[in-house]
Amino acid sequence: MKQQFILSIMFALICLGMPVAWSQSPAHMMVTPDELKWVDVPSLPDGAKAAMIEGPANEATAFTFRLKFPANYRIPAHWHPAIEHVTVISGIFNMGTGDELDTSKTKALSAGSVAIMQPKTHHFAWTKEETIIQVHGVGPWAINYVNLADDPRRK
Repeated sequence: MKQQFILSIMFALICLGMPVAWSQSPAHMMVTPDELKWVDVPSLPDGAKAAMIEGPANEATAFTFRLKFPANYRIPAHWHPAIEHVTVISGIFNMGTGDELDTSKTKALSAGSVAIMQPKTHHFAWTKEETIIQVHGVGPWAINYVNLADDPRRK
């Protein structure tokens, strides 16, 4: 009985120590919003800003980034080669599916909402107020516009 008690205590101490070891790992990361570095996004219409948290998104690895959109922002219909997980951090992000942006065919996603778009799903989005979303998945990930004329990289 005494040996079982000692083994239980040792197991508990080992388990309690594990998170400490994980938190000290070089791969472990903690980021607060004020530490994000926002940059322009050439693949989106003017006004969007991005902050890469984990990545890069264009390689076969996990990625996480945030996008900040100004009020009255529109993202034309597009698709991605990999699954897209979107979490709304602040504001309201209106998303819909289809080949062209139609504000009457969207769902308003408020802070805390989640959208998951399967690869190659044509979709679009817009905002009425400043909105921040977080996107994560496994790359390679990219944005491809349904109508090539909508791609700001071609202008």
